[in-house]
Amino acid sequence: MKKLALTLLAAASQAALAQGQDGPVKQLGTVTITGNRPTSLPTQIPTTIEGITRAEIERSINATDSEDALKYLPSLLVRKRYIGDYNHAVLSTRASGTGNSARSMVYADGILLSNYLGNGASFAPRWGMVTPEEIERVEVLYGPFSAAYGGNSVGAVVDYVTRMPNKFEAHAKFGFTHQPFELYGTHERYQGKQASASLGNRHGRWSWFIDVNRSDNEGQPLTFPTRYLSAGAAPGGVPVTGAVLGRDRTNRDWYLLGAGTQYRTVQDHLKAKIAYDITPTIRASYTLGLWQNDSEGRPTSYLQDGTGLPVYSGRIDIDGKGYTLGATDFNASNEELRHLMHGLSVKSHSRGVFDWELAASLYDYDEDKLRAPTTALPAALNGGAGRIVNMAGTGWNTVAAKGIWRPEAAHVAEFGYQREAYKLASIENATADWLGGAPAGRNQAFSGRTETQALWVQDTWRFAPGWKTVLGLRLEHWRAHEGRTSNAATTVVHGERSGTWVSPKAALAWQVVPNWVLKASAGRAVRMPTVSELYQGGISGSGTLINNDPNLQPERSWTGELSAERTLDKGLLRLTAFGERTSDALYSQTNVLVTPNVTNVQNVGRIETKGLELAYNAGDVVLTGLDLQSSATWTDSEITRNDKFPASVGKWQPRIPRWRATGVATYRASDQLAYTLAARYSGRQFSTLDNSDPNGFAYQGASKYFTVDARVSWKPAKQWSLAVGVDNLNNYQYWNFHPYSQRTWVLEARYDL
Repeated sequence: MKKLALTLLAAASQAALAQGQDGPVKQLGTVTITGNRPTSLPTQIPTTIEGITRAEIERSINATDSEDALKYLPSLLVRKRYIGDYNHAVLSTRASGTGNSARSMVYADGILLSNYLGNGASFAPRWGMVTPEEIERVEVLYGPFSAAYGGNSVGAVVDYVTRMPNKFEAHAKFGFTHQPFELYGTHERYQGKQASASLGNRHGRWSWFIDVNRSDNEGQPLTFPTRYLSAGAAPGGVPVTGAVLGRDRTNRDWYLLGAGTQYRTVQDHLKAKIAYDITPTIRASYTLGLWQNDSEGRPTSYLQDGTGLPVYSGRIDIDGKGYTLGATDFNASNEELRHLMHGLSVKSHSRGVFDWELAASLYDYDEDKLRAPTTALPAALNGGAGRIVNMAGTGWNTVAAKGIWRPEAAHVAEFGYQREAYKLASIENATADWLGGAPAGRNQAFSGRTETQALWVQDTWRFAPGWKTVLGLRLEHWRAHEGRTSNAATTVVHGERSGTWVSPKAALAWQVVPNWVLKASAGRAVRMPTVSELYQGGISGSGTLINNDPNLQPERSWTGELSAERTLDKGLLRLTAFGERTSDALYSQTNVLVTPNVTNVQNVGRIETKGLELAYNAGDVVLTGLDLQSSATWTDSEITRNDKFPASVGKWQPRIPRWRATGVATYRASDQLAYTLAARYSGRQFSTLDNSDPNGFAYQGASKYFTVDARVSWKPAKQWSLAVGVDNLNNYQYWNFHPYSQRTWVLEARYDL
């Protein structure tokens, strides 16, 4: 492996410690790590960076998806509901909840995976473009403290560095999962299986790597048709049994009538990478990613009539009260997705006076089609009227140019140009046969484009012994255009918008003594409205817009952190105080200042967040072979101004708990055998701006949780590895609107040549 001097924070040093390597040399809060591929994160900025390596993932994490690599890092949560969750696994950070997917950035080898077509649960990063077997390491930059990244970095920047071999290698992996699931009237067992294979080699100046993966998984139900007891009318329908009495997130009594959105997903992944060393210091590389998903979502009714047959629609009587089930209360769906990713870069890495990089990427919804019936089950399972939602042609592309200038030992200047462009193309048509019929008349459609062009510069200056500062500035020009919102008969064309914003950045590090470093960072971030926030809404019968606002203002955040880090004999201790003030935060809410009230995505006046984060990582603790990784975070995030919805002022920001913590203990009994026990905790939280949902342990609620995971990895022979593990060993039932997975067993077998 080629040794690269990468300047990262001391938190990343645990990558070396966990593998029994010599600890990196600490200097001004930075370290040197060993690896064969550089990160795309900034190489100089002294702020919080955490990371994890391939060896740690294989030893300590039941990683069925790439986002599992982030599972135990401080203050992070990926809302992964089930294995292969392709449309709701959004990333939460210190001051951004799981409803704010556009407030973090996810990259793979510098290629953008974050989905800024929208903001929310259905705009998750494209995790499927990376498999756990590809990962060399993962690094996370906390906060918007680098001028190299736009306003979406306000929460965190995640970079997956994937494998690129120096010699021939081959890998194969097989995995199986089993989840018993008990909730309301559902008592089932769900299975999953995965298989992957990869090959790579280097021939002179050429190197290449190919990875293929297939996942076939059954997830648990995610939605539940309901009826409030108070909505019951006079009886007169079919008497039914089986309804489950419960309480909603506001503690109102309701009946849960069945289970829906129970996905069976089959996902295929192909990644092909090729690199050519034009000179010893200039490399050109190309990446092709293919991800496709075929899924079926099917419901189950808890209701039975007097003959024992399930009931899905019509008038029903429950305990002497009458209710009416609509044709689509029990929803079914089929999805066919095929997404393509391309990345091309030419990079200089001489480590001399000047280095440069040119890069471009494209993410394309080559096929993206959802089919659903509009007629009642069970007859609809054989066909009939329905709807088709087609998003083919949607996607984004990026272009970037970067330079690094090292005029003298005391200075490292970085500068660049970036362009990111996003296109939304969504149309819903009626169809005579939802299973395979052609599209007919238009029901609704949304389309539009946004783009951001940016110039940035930052300089790292070692201005005195033991001192280093980074000063940066980012200039961004944003434009939204070609916006259209349509219903069956009417199209509203939105005017073009544009704006320019400046975001300063600053960081300072002081090496107080050899084992202590103090750091301070501050930065402004401007998060632009996404295409769907602007244009994806509806049109009333009179032709006016509902549920969207093309005049939304961008979020503007000032973020800062203060850190103290101490290097221990065999580890690292870090304490960080952080704060953030966000103006015009983008949330869906009800504007009570107008009559009638309007509910859509709106600007919330101000949200203020402060908190403390403690992280401790060490190797060979107490006894040789015992590694510990732990963190605890306290956060106070409050809405302090919101004229349109005054009831929210003084309340907690949604999906931000006061307390969260992680802990991982791995005992390396030998070079062949390791045991891991891990835990995660999150305190109480809310989903609504006015905190009117006190019952988190309910469908649509957001609950606290405490889960314990375990894993045993064993290498019985040189090329064979086996692992058995369990996630949520204590079978904690917890919620983030949908129910999370319950106790899930994992079995893996891997062959490495």
